[in-house]
Amino acid sequence: MSQPSWDDVVETPDELDDETAESLLEGATEVQDMTGEVCPYPQVEAKKSIAGLSPGDVLVQKTDHVPSTENVPKAVGDDATAKVWKSGDGRYRIFMRKE
Repeated sequence: MSQPSWDDVVETPDELDDETAESLLEGATEVQDMTGEVCPYPQVEAKKSIAGLSPGDVLVQKTDHVPSTENVPKAVGDDATAKVWKSGDGRYRIFMRKE
């Protein structure tokens, strides 16, 4: 099986299978565990981290806060492309690739 690529992350969270999400997580440049954290903390931390990454690097935020799945991608705006994965048990991963 080939390694998953950034293109395997999709806009609709349910379309990304668990195995692909785990592989992409393992290849991430940085991972932030924001489980239990609420807005605006995840947005602030994402913006700070993205600013320090090189183009093409991937930041992953783990979260259980549903509003973060919308607010974090908006916060990184033009600095990164953001896509979301949902586990099915209330956990999410926000994959952000620095532009």
